[in-house]
This record gives sequence, C-alpha cells and structure tokens, in this order.
Amino acid sequence: MTDFKLLASQAKALLESESDPLANTANFVALIHDALPRVNWTGVYLLRGTELVLGPFQGKPACTRIQLGRGVCGTAAERDVTQRVEDVHAFDGHIACDPASRSELVVPLRAGSSVVAVLDIDSPEKNRFSAEDQSGVESLCQVFETALGVERLMNLTR
Repeated sequence: MTDFKLLASQAKALLESESDPLANTANFVALIHDALPRVNWTGVYLLRGTELVLGPFQGKPACTRIQLGRGVCGTAAERDVTQRVEDVHAFDGHIACDPASRSELVVPLRAGSSVVAVLDIDSPEKNRFSAEDQSGVESLCQVFETALGVERLMNLTR
C-alpha cells in the first residue's frame, strides 16, 4: 500500500526547491511513477486551446494530442472531474496509446478554478486503482498545484 502522506511530503520538498514549472512537472511525474506499484505509464497532458498536448511522462511513447472530451484524459479535462476507470476497454471512446493498459486514473490539474492539465496514470492491471489511490493521488495533485502556484501553472500551457 502506498504511503501517500509520505509521498506528499516528498513532493512538497522536491517542488518547493525548484522554480521552473517544467522541471517540477517532470520530477512530480517521476516521483509518482516510481512510488506507485503496478503502473506502466504516468504523465501530464497540458491543455492548449481545445486539446491536451503531451508533457513530461514516464513510460512508453504516448499519444501526442488528445481533443477535449475524447478518451479518459479529454473527459477528465472537459468535465473537471477525476476519472477512475476500472477497465479502459469498456470506456466509451477510450484512446489506446498502449494496448497493454487496462485501467486508468486521470486527475485534473488546476490553476485557480481553471483546468490547465491532467495527470494520467495507466496500469496493465484491470481494476488497479482504488478509491484510496484516487484520494491519495488527488492530494498529491493539490500539493503540486500549491507548490507551483497559479502563475507558474499557467506558464506550462503557453
């Protein structure tokens, strides 16, 4: 079981020591990818206009652009609601960047009240992510949002 409180303190320490939003995003993704067992891809998609554009990630090469409302990531960004999908093959409109992925957790990242990106985590196991995982990852995203602040988060999308 992942110790999300410890991970949050590690993320806070890591993010507060660096001012560059791109470097912080890359380290945030790497920290989560390394800490969560049984995941095969972790990354951030940045909202640019009406599409999400691939940002820092860990794992195999991925889809570069995702339209708002398409797939799990586009749905999370458009609705501004975390998407925890037990079986991606049963998700209407799922985009299969890696056919090995079976479940997915996508959390919107916000600057103030606006979605600016999503954190996407994939697993090769069906039903990998629990409600506790969702809550823990959402808390990590809050640490990320707070550490970067609105201005630096907005700079990521330019």
